[in-house]
Amino acid sequence: MAKIITIANQKGGVGKTTTSINLASSLGVLEFKVLLVDIDPQANSSSGLGVDIKELENTVYDLMVEEADFENVVIETNFPNLSILPSSINLVGAEIELVNQTNRENRLRNILQQQKDNYDFILIDSPPSLGLLTVNGLCAADSVLIPVQCEYYALEGLGQLLNTIQLVKHSFNPNLDIEGVLMTMFDGRLRISNSVVEEVRSHFKEKVFNTVISRNVRLAEAPSYNVPVIEYDATSSGAQNYLALANELYQRNKILFKR
Repeated sequence: MAKIITIANQKGGVGKTTTSINLASSLGVLEFKVLLVDIDPQANSSSGLGVDIKELENTVYDLMVEEADFENVVIETNFPNLSILPSSINLVGAEIELVNQTNRENRLRNILQQQKDNYDFILIDSPPSLGLLTVNGLCAADSVLIPVQCEYYALEGLGQLLNTIQLVKHSFNPNLDIEGVLMTMFDGRLRISNSVVEEVRSHFKEKVFNTVISRNVRLAEAPSYNVPVIEYDATSSGAQNYLALANELYQRNKILFKR
């Protein structure tokens, strides 16, 4: 039965989509069956895995709003053991269209609960906001992975995210947990990077992943080729970082798997 993890941070530019794409593909390389759910209207996770979003007949929008069949939306990617529910710009209007619907917070949860037996991990790439789409991601998830960039104001807005997580936990999803905080864009040459890591570790303790995602040219280049970094350059530090993260995530959850 799948572990469902929402990757969330309402602050943009923290490596959320980069983590979604590269963690999902790394878990696939480790022979876990993975579903990536793109609920960000920018659809960067979809295009980053080679999906031509302009040619799609059905997307997550059709699942959540039009109640399309899962089989008509899910796409098998060209990467090992990795499928995706692609996004589209239509999701911009989904929050307005769903606002008067009953049980609107659980639209995504109801869809994914029916698929849990078909995957080992389901990762949800949420938009950089705390609106209804992100709430759907939190309601559907077992846990939340929070990317935090190693830069000034790294903790800015985290309090609001943590409050939202607590509200969702109290009102809709009592089992929701924080999977971990992931430090991204780390540059060991910079004092600020090291001090931010220290500050976050002092605040979140063991919830911070041991793996740190370093700044890496190959990691930054891979999206322009619509492939994860492990496909673009498996020897790069970016690829090795995300493989290490996938292994660490498995170790945290290995009780779920008979391996």
